Amino acid sequence: MLSPARCSGLNRDIIRFRDQPSVEEAKQFPAVDRRRNPAVSGDQREAGEVAVFQELGKALTSSLQLDQVLRTIMEKIDEFLQPENWSLLLLDEAKQELYFELAVGKASQALKDVRIKIGQGIAGWVAQHGETVVVPDTSKDTRFFSQVDEKTKTETQSIVAVPVKFRDTCLGVIELINCLGPDGFNNRDLKLLEALSDFAAIALENARHVKRIHELTITDDCTSLYNARHMSFILETEIYRSQRYNYQFSLVFIDLDHFKQVNDTHGHLVGSRLLAEIGNALKAHCRLIDFAFRYGGDEFVILLPQTAKENALNVARRLHKLVRETVWLEAEGLGIKLTPSLGVASYPTDSRTKEGLLHLADEAMYLVKNTNRDSVAAANMGILPDTTTAATAESAN
Repeated sequence: MLSPARCSGLNRDIIRFRDQPSVEEAKQFPAVDRRRNPAVSGDQREAGEVAVFQELGKALTSSLQLDQVLRTIMEKIDEFLQPENWSLLLLDEAKQELYFELAVGKASQALKDVRIKIGQGIAGWVAQHGETVVVPDTSKDTRFFSQVDEKTKTETQSIVAVPVKFRDTCLGVIELINCLGPDGFNNRDLKLLEALSDFAAIALENARHVKRIHELTITDDCTSLYNARHMSFILETEIYRSQRYNYQFSLVFIDLDHFKQVNDTHGHLVGSRLLAEIGNALKAHCRLIDFAFRYGGDEFVILLPQTAKENALNVARRLHKLVRETVWLEAEGLGIKLTPSLGVASYPTDSRTKEGLLHLADEAMYLVKNTNRDSVAAANMGILPDTTTAATAESAN
C-alpha cells in the first residue's frame, strides 16, 4: 500500500485562480528526489491505480461539483507522478488562449495572469494538435516557451503535457514540469496521466452543461436578460439584504408603446430582434450591481440596488430618453423608432414587500400607458412633468 505520507495533495502550494478570493500558502516539499518509492511493488501500484479510478468514478457520479473532481485528480497526480510543478490550463475559446485554471507548486502564484496562445509553447502545441507530448530536455525542443520560466523564476528541464479532450474537442492541457527522473516517464505513467485527463475532461464538460442548464432556467431566450422567475428570487434577496443593512433600492418598469405595430408591420422575427437589441442597450446602461430582466412580452424591469427613489427617477428619465431617441435595428436597414412608458417604485419608501413593490411599479407604468404614454411615473407621485427635458438637463450635469 502506498504510504499516506506520500499522498501530498494537501501539502503543496495549490492555487485555484477562479472562484477563490484568497490563497492559503502551504508548506513546501523538502528538496528531495520526487520520484516514486522504488520499494512499491507492481501489484501495490496496480491496486493503488484501481483505487484512484474508483475514487474518481465516485466523485463524478455522486457530485457535479468541478472542484471536488479536480481536487481528487490533483492529489493523484501528486501521489503517483510527483512532478515538481503541475498545472491545468483551460482554453478560452473566444481569445484562443490557454489560461491557468489550477496550478500546484512553488511558482503557482506567478502564473495567475499568464496566458499562452494556441500553438505557442509545448502546452499551446498540445492544445492545437490534441496530442500528448513528452519532452525530456526542453533545451532541445524548439517548441519550448521560455517566457513562462522568466516570469515564474523557475527552470523547466522537462515537460509532460497531455490534452484534456472531450470527444474531439480540446478543453485544455495538463502539464507536468520536471517529473522525469532517472527512471524516466514510462508508458504506464503516461497511460495513467491520460486517464486522469479523461476524467478531468468529463468533469469540465459536466460543469459546462450544469452551468448552461442553470443559465437556461434563469435567462430569457430572446433577450438573454434574466427572466421573471429569477427576478422574483433576486427581489426577495434584495429585500432581505436591504432590511439587514438599512439600504434602499428601486424598481423601474419599462413597457414599449405600440410594440404590436412592429410585429404587425415587420413580423415577429424582427420584433424579437428588436427586443434583444433594446434589452442589450438597457443592460449596457446599467451599473455592474444593477439587474436587468425581461418581465414578459415587451416589458422590462431594472432593479437598482442601494438606490433611493430620487436617484431612481433620474435613471428612469435617462432610460426613457435612450429608448425614444435611439433608431433601432438601423444596421438591418429598418430604422425603427418607438417610445416607452416607465414606472418607478422604491423600497422602503413605497412598500416593504415584494408583491407591493411589483404592484406599485407596474401600476405607475400603466398610469403612463393609460394616459399619453411616452413618459415616466412614480408610485405615490404620478406622472413626472417634462420627463425628456429633465433627462437632457440631468445628462448635461
